Amino acid sequence: MAEQREGAPGVGESGPEKVRPEVARAWEELVATARRTVAEGLVVGTSGNVSVRVGDTVLVTPTGVPYDRLAPEDVTGVDLSGRRILGRLRPTSELPMHLAVYRATGARAIVHTHAVHATAVSALVQEVPAIHYITADLGGPARVAPYATYGTEELAENMLRALTDRTACLLQNHGTMAYGATLTQAYDRTAQLEWMCRVWLTASSVPGLSPSLLSPGQLTEVAQKLRGYGQQD
Repeated sequence: MAEQREGAPGVGESGPEKVRPEVARAWEELVATARRTVAEGLVVGTSGNVSVRVGDTVLVTPTGVPYDRLAPEDVTGVDLSGRRILGRLRPTSELPMHLAVYRATGARAIVHTHAVHATAVSALVQEVPAIHYITADLGGPARVAPYATYGTEELAENMLRALTDRTACLLQNHGTMAYGATLTQAYDRTAQLEWMCRVWLTASSVPGLSPSLLSPGQLTEVAQKLRGYGQQD
């Protein structure tokens, strides 16, 4: 657990930045999700980032801090303009991408990783081939946003174009970006995208053979079927 930063209020303590219970719970889930990206091989070190929106506050992983050192008192939050309103740590350098998604969509959570297979595919194609029907859960084949330096508005703009009618995309020579209504959904979409990229790379590596791909009509049929997937109230 990280040592408490001087002047940083603990969760539930009094002070100018007293953390509401719902924010404390969201921060705990965010930290658990960030640690999961490392444990499951989607991130190395502090290379990815995670955020969740609570009202008009965006909680986000701080820049350059190993996830296993994050503690409740390290809660880091900004408003939708990027102004820091919670915590003493600087937010992730990729904050422009996160804020762009929240301002343009109904997203409540975002996961960004440097997953190996997805990053490899981002350097090979402009769109992830429809190798599996889970493509439909992302809104269609994931596009690849053109390369731009990390942390820039240019990258955020490229990413938004790639996310049009999609819930996930690749960032060229960089990694993945996925959002959802919850951290669980955003993480699952990230993991599925990485898995599909691995499947496509594996199938494409067989000499003399090309993998079959699903048609737009087949993906539309699956998208309709997925609306009733899982337990229904």
